Amino acid sequence: MDAGWHLGCLARSRCKQRGCPRQRANDRLHHRPRASPRSGRKRGIQKNALGRSRGGFTTKVHLRTNAQGLPIATTLTPGETHDVKGYDALMRENGPEPKVILADRGYDADAIRADIERRGATPVIPTKKNRRVQIEIDGAIYALRNRIERCFNRLKNSRRFATRYEKLAETFAGFVNLVSIRLWLRHFVNAAVEFDGGGGVHGGAGFGDTNKTRTY
Repeated sequence: MDAGWHLGCLARSRCKQRGCPRQRANDRLHHRPRASPRSGRKRGIQKNALGRSRGGFTTKVHLRTNAQGLPIATTLTPGETHDVKGYDALMRENGPEPKVILADRGYDADAIRADIERRGATPVIPTKKNRRVQIEIDGAIYALRNRIERCFNRLKNSRRFATRYEKLAETFAGFVNLVSIRLWLRHFVNAAVEFDGGGGVHGGAGFGDTNKTRTY
């Protein structure tokens, strides 16, 4: 040990005399090829609503629609986020107060049911199989939830919605809003509206709001 120490000191002194270039310290724990321990995880992934899920590196779009299946609120979370965690952010968005909320069993939570009832609405959510007390729902009303599935299908006609190309969450959320506005414009143009003699408008009565999540 002493001999090796003296040899190292002698080599360093000779390099100083000859003017050898100073070498950087090796911060690796061993000499196997790998990344430096100082290199940490890339920042900004969770901030930009990006995460790992079964589909890969994805973003989850939480969508709330009206009775006609038109989007009225959207929010983004990383792909691995559970549906329950996106509920509060989705309901904080501007939108009409719901009368009935249809959702899949991913939203079956006591806190969500209590919040819906606090808003004066009726939850139509199928219960999970592991819940001790099963809550019955109206199958005919729950069948109307396919309208939000069709809304997702129409939104996915835009390639930049089905496949995210934007790095920032704000940019992707802006495009999601543009696609939603496009659906509303088509609805206003193609909807057949009848006016009576008193100037009233006859149209479909609002049924409620639905919630669904998908990973893209």
